[in-house]
Amino acid sequence: MPILNKDMQVCMSLAARPSNIGTRFHNYLYDELGLNFIYKAFTTTDLEGAVRGIRALGIRGCSVSMPFKEAIIPLVDVMEPSALAIESVNTVVNDDGVLTASNTDYEAVAALLAEHRVDPAQRVLLRGSGGMAKAVVAAFRGAGFDDLTIVARNETAGASLAEKYGYTWVAADPEPGFDVIVNVTPLGMRGESEHVTAFAEEHIAAASTVFDVVAFPSETPLIVAARAAGAAVITGAEVIALQAARQFERYTGVALTADQVARASEFSRAE
Repeated sequence: MPILNKDMQVCMSLAARPSNIGTRFHNYLYDELGLNFIYKAFTTTDLEGAVRGIRALGIRGCSVSMPFKEAIIPLVDVMEPSALAIESVNTVVNDDGVLTASNTDYEAVAALLAEHRVDPAQRVLLRGSGGMAKAVVAAFRGAGFDDLTIVARNETAGASLAEKYGYTWVAADPEPGFDVIVNVTPLGMRGESEHVTAFAEEHIAAASTVFDVVAFPSETPLIVAARAAGAAVITGAEVIALQAARQFERYTGVALTADQVARASEFSRAE
């Protein structure tokens, strides 16, 4: 990485609980490509002040995580279609004080559905109703999936999300028989629920594709069970790497190769 200098462009992230994942991903590639950039993670209790700082200091780009993804909307100037589709922002680019917002989570999920050739005619069962679920559900709708059921214990959030995109909400697991099952909850995430499989064996056995948005670990209990059952899988590691790559391109103007994304992702996830 270049020695800090007056011309270095700064990118950052805003999150309630900052991690080193984005920092390692972006700085690894800045170093490899010889770009005069640096990336730093931050948290804040003053979102408006932070956004004023982005403008005032000429911060080039900002990754936005919960709980700021919706709260930042009134503070930006331009909303790209990916952010408008789900009324949620995870990326802000600063062009001479004009802040443009997008959502690369949405873009990454849409791209992965196409890359893995998931058939829009298939039946989908999706668990979750939080902020990331909105991006995933919207991506399925945008990709032409008409038969999707959201299972969520939170009736207000689950029913509202289903209604917004013309899908069905249920409070408890329906009978197995869905072609695609998707976990967009913390079940299986490293920590308290890391040994929990997000769906029952019967649902896994019936599915041809299993998609787990949990990124840590990438081989969640659900993904391990899906591989054992012979299903095609899409992992959270793929999502987090691709969305970061889309952010990188917006910040720097440099399109990454698949190999560069894979190596940066591996480095970012190393203990």
